[in-house]
Amino acid sequence: MATESSEGEEERKVNDGNQVLIVEDNLREMGKKAAWSVSSCKPGNGVSALRDKNLETYWQSDGAQPLLVNIQFQKKVMLQLVVLYVDCKLDESYTPSKISIRVGNGFHNLKEVKTVELDKPSGWIHLSLSGNDPRETFVNTFMLQIAVLSNHLNGRDAHVRQIKVYGPQLNPIPHEPFHFTSREFVTYSLVR
Repeated sequence: MATESSEGEEERKVNDGNQVLIVEDNLREMGKKAAWSVSSCKPGNGVSALRDKNLETYWQSDGAQPLLVNIQFQKKVMLQLVVLYVDCKLDESYTPSKISIRVGNGFHNLKEVKTVELDKPSGWIHLSLSGNDPRETFVNTFMLQIAVLSNHLNGRDAHVRQIKVYGPQLNPIPHEPFHFTSREFVTYSLVR
């Protein structure tokens, strides 16, 4: 189980996941458009292990906390969901127990949008980036930082097996191959 708080908001429950990742159809994975870096890693357990779609591999940090995963985009993107795969049964004291999610234009102005407490997590953990306002379902950002603040059983290094970042689909019309931005194109885009 996990609890989360958003900018001083009361903590609420977040469900543990399982080995099968299920996300809504109106979301797309944005991680492939980003430059990924980590604060530290053991040889062979770096960023590539976070992105290889293999639940047997993992990023293993090798340094002092907080342990950081930095995700930087070339242009401002809309992000809605961060999904982590962690496994307390396999990783024990390497399992993150407190995570902070920060967004901003770069390292100089990161702002914490979510803090999450994890209690023996095992599987995919879904963390929504929505703010206090229910109309805010996403954040616009150039950079997303995931900080591991503490580990289960006061462990020093962390294991995170996968991280995926999702944003909303650009095309508001389902099953249409193009996204038109001008009123004229939208008007004549359908054949009657």
